[in-house]
Amino acid sequence: MRAERTTAAPRAARQLTDEQRAQRAIGVVGVSIAVTILLYVIPYGRWIGYPLVLISTVVHEMGHGVAGWLVGGRFEAFRMYADGSGVAEISGYDGRFARAFVSAGGLCGPAVMAAIGLVLARRPRGARIALLVAGLALAVIDVLLVRSLFGWFFLLALAAVALSVAWKAPEWGSQLTLSFLSVQLALSVFSRGDYLFTDVAHTQNGAMPSDVANMASALFLPYWFWGAACGAFSVSMLALGAWLFLRGLRTPSAAGAKHEHGLASRG
Repeated sequence: MRAERTTAAPRAARQLTDEQRAQRAIGVVGVSIAVTILLYVIPYGRWIGYPLVLISTVVHEMGHGVAGWLVGGRFEAFRMYADGSGVAEISGYDGRFARAFVSAGGLCGPAVMAAIGLVLARRPRGARIALLVAGLALAVIDVLLVRSLFGWFFLLALAAVALSVAWKAPEWGSQLTLSFLSVQLALSVFSRGDYLFTDVAHTQNGAMPSDVANMASALFLPYWFWGAACGAFSVSMLALGAWLFLRGLRTPSAAGAKHEHGLASRG
């Protein structure tokens, strides 16, 4: 009986720790949502949130770049400007589907990254590794691909922040940072959703066809159809990310209790 008690105590403590981690993960997402709401309410909140707009631009353009790589293209350059606009230059790919896929990559990129971020934010270790990888990737992209002065400085600062949090911050700090960024990317799907339904993109270099206009030109049907399709896909990805986030927070204690109940029922 003494042996059973000594092994049961550490197990209970471990289960309690898992439950606390699950509660903390939910808490940091809740704090992220609350802070986001405050940015829309407090004076100058939109100015405070200006870097978050730039982050969504980076992810949008990186989505184009990744999609270009997937269809055999080359990501030649990335330019970002102070007005929040950006341009990804991709070459070496051809075909109607490939052109449409590259255009869709930017539109759906923020939602995909938000879903991945929510899944990784469930655990402190996953959040820390995600920020470390993101910081290193941003540093490499900054050196190899960025061709605008503003974009170079912004990606350098963003990489430095990600690496600093991953390296120096406590566990909850990494979770909070990744959760907050994931929530921002998720909300950008809606806050910048008007871009899904316009055939013209306005950048610092002037007007050019929008991503959905390029999709309509490469395939068929009007641009607004492809905007709705990309919007629906993005919402589906966000729902999947939220579901996986909550599902992954089921603690071993809850799963074990369910399993024990099942064995008892059979008996």
